[in-house]
Amino acid sequence: KHLEGVVTEFIFMNPHSWIYMEVEDESGETQIWALESASIGALTRNGVTADTLVPGDRISVRCHQLKDGAAGCLLGFLTPPGGVESEWD
Repeated sequence: KHLEGVVTEFIFMNPHSWIYMEVEDESGETQIWALESASIGALTRNGVTADTLVPGDRISVRCHQLKDGAAGCLLGFLTPPGGVESEWD
């Protein structure tokens, strides 16, 4: 699944980090999506820090949506504002 939206919260923690982002659907309604990411160690090896994302950042992600279709997914790749796509799982 490909999503674009605005970060509302970034929780840099073990065993998995979390990004919450506001995404506008086809009807113009907004939903908060929960994106589960890798551990602090794995993210740090990819150059991610606790300050990489802040609320208000517009990001683009590619992820595996939850099987039941809910607004959540396992994060695969993230493109930060003005940045280059990197792996987040």
